[in-house]
Amino acid sequence: MCGIFGFKGKGNVRGIIKNGLKTLEYRGYDSCGFFLNNKNFTLFDKKVGKGKIDELVLSLPFKIEEEVIVLSHTRWATHGQISEDNAHPHFDCKKEIVIVHNGTIENYQFLKRDLEKKKHKFISQTDTEVLAHLIEENLKKDKNIFFAVISALKEIEGSFAFLITKKGENLIIGAKKNLPLVIGFDGDNYYFSSDPIPIAKYTNKILFLQDDEIFCLDSKIKFYNFKKNIQIKKEFDEIDLKEYKITKGIFDAYMIKEIYEQPEAIEKTLKYFLDETFERLLKQPMPERIIITGCGTSWHAGLIGEYMIEKIIRIPVEVEYASELRYKSPVVDENTLLIAISQSGETADTLGAIKKLKGKCRIFSICNVEKSSIVRESDFTLLTKAGPEIGVASTKSFTSQILILYLFSLTYLFKKRKIDREKFNDICNEILKITEKISFFLNNNNVEKIAEKLIYKTNALYLGRGINFPIALEGALKLKEVSYIHAEGYPAAEMKHGPIALIDENMPVIFICVKDKLMKKVLINMEEVKTRKGFIISVCDFISEDIKKLSDDIILIPHVSNEYMKPFLTVIPLQLLSYYVANKKGIDVDKPRNLAKSVTVE
Repeated sequence: MCGIFGFKGKGNVRGIIKNGLKTLEYRGYDSCGFFLNNKNFTLFDKKVGKGKIDELVLSLPFKIEEEVIVLSHTRWATHGQISEDNAHPHFDCKKEIVIVHNGTIENYQFLKRDLEKKKHKFISQTDTEVLAHLIEENLKKDKNIFFAVISALKEIEGSFAFLITKKGENLIIGAKKNLPLVIGFDGDNYYFSSDPIPIAKYTNKILFLQDDEIFCLDSKIKFYNFKKNIQIKKEFDEIDLKEYKITKGIFDAYMIKEIYEQPEAIEKTLKYFLDETFERLLKQPMPERIIITGCGTSWHAGLIGEYMIEKIIRIPVEVEYASELRYKSPVVDENTLLIAISQSGETADTLGAIKKLKGKCRIFSICNVEKSSIVRESDFTLLTKAGPEIGVASTKSFTSQILILYLFSLTYLFKKRKIDREKFNDICNEILKITEKISFFLNNNNVEKIAEKLIYKTNALYLGRGINFPIALEGALKLKEVSYIHAEGYPAAEMKHGPIALIDENMPVIFICVKDKLMKKVLINMEEVKTRKGFIISVCDFISEDIKKLSDDIILIPHVSNEYMKPFLTVIPLQLLSYYVANKKGIDVDKPRNLAKSVTVE
């Protein structure tokens, strides 16, 4: 949600800001804007609507040989409607203090009423504008803008990352709490962003601002902890940013490219786990109880992890929505392990759940972004190596997450001496063979043809049992996210406890029916739907006479005997189905309406 990109330096300003904002498009946005600051002149522009970045940056100079400061922003509306007034940057009354902001100022209404009593005039409906006016008010007593900003930070409640400049001054101030803010330096120019991806094109010298830290950059950069009122030392690290460089390649959308990247992502995740994580994980103590938490797709991965962990290593597992867990009072102790799952490592609710339980139990994270906030807050991290995921609808990170959960289970099984190293290696070789099966299916399937039959549908039902029930949830989520067709996932047997009332000839029902111990039960559920004239699409790893008789369409996936590996194959056709349906409806699958890639606000 929302993206900050800032620049201080010389050169192709238009190209730098365009690249920064375009790279942040994946986070979702409905308006954009910039402010260019120089001691001799300023420029300012805003545009409303998706796809406006190219138009916005035309207001910027192509190249400039004197140093400038540019603050730019992509906004995903939270406070206030989508409008030019509500787009960033925001200003104080005198239009001298300029701010771009990600996050939520929770007490902004109280502060706004107080500032209005002091004759401040507000233009927008946003919480961000309050901060600009609060700094303006504090300048009456603090005089120095840096101290005025620190005073303002002590008055606001909530989460934030922001950049501030003052008209005509060679100055950038930035601070963060709970939301990411990254600084890059190429030896001459400084770059500021909500994540490392836009900076990767220019430098590998990166610095991650920590919570409660603020910087002030004029002729040189200084760092402080605004909570403790102390100056601190921070150094730029040289980080390999090759994996952050992104392109669609031969594909027309990041989503389909990332679906096709899953074999490679699984191989990379497996290799990294074996090379860097396995031995370290073996040294971790065995938990007595596990809580898995996440949001959306990550929560679905957690449900699959529950099946794996409980059955493989016989440790009780609970799976909690992070947005609920952070406000509950779970009973935990030093023998409890919290596993937090997040692709970005910046998911606000998941981060909140971690902070809720930090110090009360051990915290592991499964994350795709090294050095992200969730990684830094965790006691131990199981990194996925899916590479940058730009499409809003998560695909390759999901399969990498369930792979990590499987490897986690196998490692503790090995630790309990229930399998030897040879058996462990055999299973890892099976995983590598799965990638070949995924590649084969991706290049030999009938999903696009079946998708044509769903374009004009308004509802769909996804049904699975056992370890494939979460896959049904994930398939339904994908269809909702990118095609805007209402879809629900259920355990197949639960269908008759309510959803069966919806079944008629207009209701497509997608069944996951694979060869396992629950196969016959699923066939009975298919009979129940067929009796009521439901339109059945079966995702199967075998074809029997029963399946032929009950199915209107069949998507045949490769068979694997290992039940824990079946989800790697059953989810792929559901990802493809949602992509093709949305694509045929003319929807931009990478930027579905109202959604953001990284949900960094509550």
